[in-house]
This record gives sequence, structure tokens and C-alpha cells, in this order.
Amino acid sequence: MRVSVNWQSHMIFTGTAQSGFPVQMDADSNFGGTNGGIRPMEMLTLGLAGCTAMDVISILQKKRQRVTQFEVKIDAPRSPEYPKVITRAAITYVVTGKSVDENAVLRSIELTATKYCPAQIMLEQAFPMDLHYEIYEEEPDGNRLIHQGSWQEMTQE
Repeated sequence: MRVSVNWQSHMIFTGTAQSGFPVQMDADSNFGGTNGGIRPMEMLTLGLAGCTAMDVISILQKKRQRVTQFEVKIDAPRSPEYPKVITRAAITYVVTGKSVDENAVLRSIELTATKYCPAQIMLEQAFPMDLHYEIYEEEPDGNRLIHQGSWQEMTQE
């Protein structure tokens, strides 16, 4: 994989990857930026969310789950001291649909966390991740929470 970032002005950079899509990055005005783009650490976290989300929805579709809405939320606090690294991440998979099977969701989370998502597998070596899920039944008068919980990898003893 090859990427490049080109300086525009102040702290604005345009990043381009092999796919060719440009991304504008910038810093907060307190750090010389103009607040005109995504921050690099936000992009790192977005990459993690996108990677795991694409795996989970793909697996759920292969399992013929009737998913109508899907969201991955990540809360990734950073240390207060420089270099202000991410200290942990709580990833929540929010699945809405019709009769979505909890075991299918758990298996999808397991596969992304242990086999398919390179971002998740790589970043898990840098900071711990807690994996949570919420499953909602889509109903005419609003969505109803039917299952929630956490996935934890089984450890061999």
C-alpha cells in the first residue's frame, strides 16, 4: 500500500492513497491549523470503524440476516500527555433489522476481530478493545432493543 500527503498551506494536507480518493487533513487552530479537515488520529479511528463495519455487514449478509440499518461506534480516549496515543477503544456494533439472530452477530464480530479486519487485529496490539453489540428489532412505531452484550475472545488455558 502506498499513500502520500501533500502540504497545501498552514497545517492543511491532502492525502491520497492508491484508490485515488483525496482526503483533506488539518489541525486545530491551536496548533496552526484552520480547522478545515479531519485530524489524522480521527482518520485512524475511522479506518478501524470502516474496516470492522465492512466485515461485519458482509458476514451478516452472507448469513442472510435481514439488516436494515447498521452502525459502528467507537469511543477511543487518548492519553492527556504527548504523544496522546489512543489508550483503549470501545467498539459498539448497532444492528437493526427483522429477526436478526444474536448468534450471527456474535460470530460476525468474532470473525472480524480474529480473522478478517487487519486494522482491528493490528491496532489491538497497541491498545485494548472492548467489543459490544446492540440488536434492535425494526418496528413500525420505532426500533425496540432486543439483545445487547459484549463479545470476548475465548482464551486457551
